[in-house]
Amino acid sequence: MQEIRIRLNFTAAEFLAFYTGAAREVVASALDGRTVRFPASVLRPHVLHNGVRGVFALRYDAQNKFTELVRVAD
Repeated sequence: MQEIRIRLNFTAAEFLAFYTGAAREVVASALDGRTVRFPASVLRPHVLHNGVRGVFALRYDAQNKFTELVRVAD
């Protein structure tokens, strides 16, 4: 399994666009400088009252298919 580490910082209001479906994808910069694109729906389990914040490991398989998103630091 491979992973890319990303830092996310969305307020609850900003995340509302993803939650309602107005935005379907998240485009983020990885800690190593790469740009990654992934479905906004994978963030739903990580939404807190103040939004989505922290460093996450975006994990994917050998076919570059998403497998999981895990919070690794605040």
